Amino acid sequence: MDPQFRKKVEDLDIKLRRLKAMPPVKRDNLPKNMPQKGIYLFTERGKPQYVGRSRNLRSRLLAHGRLSSGSETAAFAFILARKKSGRQRATYSPNGSRNDLLKLPAFAKAFKEAKKRVAAMDIRFVAEANPTKQALLEIYAAIALGTPNNDFETH
Repeated sequence: MDPQFRKKVEDLDIKLRRLKAMPPVKRDNLPKNMPQKGIYLFTERGKPQYVGRSRNLRSRLLAHGRLSSGSETAAFAFILARKKSGRQRATYSPNGSRNDLLKLPAFAKAFKEAKKRVAAMDIRFVAEANPTKQALLEIYAAIALGTPNNDFETH
C-alpha cells in the first residue's frame, strides 16, 4: 500500500469505534461543545441508516431535518423520499429532476415526511478536520456499518 495513503487510513477504525461508542443525541439537543468538522451517523431504532460528513457539523445536522430545507440540504431525506416513491434513479434531464420531483404533490409529501423522520433519528458524530480523512472515514463507516442509504453513486 502506498505509504501516504496508509497514513491517511491508519486511524479509521479508531474513529469508527469512537463514533459507535458515542451516546446518541437528538437533533434538537446537539451539545454546545461539538466539533466543527467531522462525520455523522443517523440511526433509527438502533440501526445505522446514513453516514455523512461536513465542515460545519451543527449546521449540517440541523439542515437534514429542517422542514424548510431543500433537496440539496436535506439530502438524506431526499434519498428516503426517492425510495418511498419508487423514483430512486437520478436523472439529468428536466423530466424527473429534483425540481421536477418536488412539483409532484405525492413526492413533496414524501419528502416532508422524510424530513420529519430524519429529525427524529438519533445522531452520533466524531471529529475529523482533514477533508481527505473525512471522505475516507465516511466511506469506511458506511461500509463497515452497512448503512442502507449511502450508495456513493456518482451523479
